[in-house]
Amino acid sequence: MNVLDKIVQLRMERNWSEYQLAEKSGLTQSTISSWYRKNMLPTIPSLSKICDAFGISLSQFFLEDDGSTVQITEQQRRLLEYAAKLEPKQYGALLEFLKTL
Repeated sequence: MNVLDKIVQLRMERNWSEYQLAEKSGLTQSTISSWYRKNMLPTIPSLSKICDAFGISLSQFFLEDDGSTVQITEQQRRLLEYAAKLEPKQYGALLEFLKTL
């Protein structure tokens, strides 16, 4: 799945501009447009704000269009909740830590 394409798809389904998504998510438009200019993925906290703006959960965001559902354990759900509350620098440190395990 291409995360940036999925954001565009959801935005287009709602006929929202990048500016409208920024307003509804609480992110700046420059942050959102920089993801596309630099081909960068949003952090989990930013993606969580995007999902909140769309009125969907992170698991719904990652749901494939084939109708399959994503099942996560309670531990995985808690991990996602904690990760969503991290600052970008903290999130990066967490990813680096997890890579070493």
